[in-house]
Amino acid sequence: MENEVMTIREMCDAFAVTPRTLRFYESKELLFPIREGQKRLFTRRDRARLKLILRGKRFGFSLEDIRQLLDLYSIGDQQVTQLRETLKLARERQAEMEAQRDELGAAIAELREQIDMGEQALAKKSREVSAA
Repeated sequence: MENEVMTIREMCDAFAVTPRTLRFYESKELLFPIREGQKRLFTRRDRARLKLILRGKRFGFSLEDIRQLLDLYSIGDQQVTQLRETLKLARERQAEMEAQRDELGAAIAELREQIDMGEQALAKKSREVSAA
């Protein structure tokens, strides 16, 4: 099946996406299926692009960023520019994700402290009520 085209249903099954998602990516010029009337046929290139789109989304890249990176594939420099720009964007996203992780870690630690204080206060109040 690697060199064959896939129907929209086969693509949906293979990548766990909806037909609406595929049509949306097509409308955003991220995928370019062969059109036979109402039928869409996806090539090996479309499958590779969809893998990259889904990976980029998982990492939090915008669809516009993904489209621009995919468009760099065909500029004719053996993907040097595409790889350079992808690495630049990936490093930026990694820094953003690490900052979010640090902020989340700090918030979790603060919440844990508040829960501990609340449990201690509740235990004290319960003892006071029992003693009275």
